[in-house]
Amino acid sequence: MQSDGSPTVVAICGSLRDASKTRIALREVLDAASDAGAETELIDLREYDLPVFDADDRDAGDAPDLKRTVERADAVVFGTPNYHGSFSAPLKNALDYCGRDELAGSTVGLLEVAGGDYPKSAMMHLRTVARTLNAWTLPLEVGIPAAYDTVGDDGIEDPDIESRVRELGAQLVDYAGVDAYPEVAGTPAEAPLADDD
Repeated sequence: MQSDGSPTVVAICGSLRDASKTRIALREVLDAASDAGAETELIDLREYDLPVFDADDRDAGDAPDLKRTVERADAVVFGTPNYHGSFSAPLKNALDYCGRDELAGSTVGLLEVAGGDYPKSAMMHLRTVARTLNAWTLPLEVGIPAAYDTVGDDGIEDPDIESRVRELGAQLVDYAGVDAYPEVAGTPAEAPLADDD
């Protein structure tokens, strides 16, 4: 849903660890989005009561609060640790509660954090989920390898990775509400007709 004023950027953290590297990286994304003029919010799934998704009880626990927060966002970033080559169960569970009503037309950014080599498979899986829900995924996605060395308690310690993470935050603001872009931009001027010589 495109807001009338500053865009709203929401990050969903798929890690439940207290010392989560994913949460630290998402805060950097949100800081960059805030610097670019957005209102921001971190969805920390540790603070939500979300039972394992049951299609017969789509409003279990805190699901209505989660869905309201995601629906009102102009852009959402999915952040996940890499667990066995895919994204985390808490994030999958949260996304199962959300649907096209909450995410269709939203701009989505992807961030994956891995303890080992360069990650990518979780972002491919998340891109498929976002597309299935008719969301717009940014071409820029950020994978953070060797997180124990690159992400410290106070932020991202690798300047190149920090730059990419901050660029993701800025792009979430630049392309927030991209679904409404043709109406926002207006109709392009008609090209002049060629002479009939």
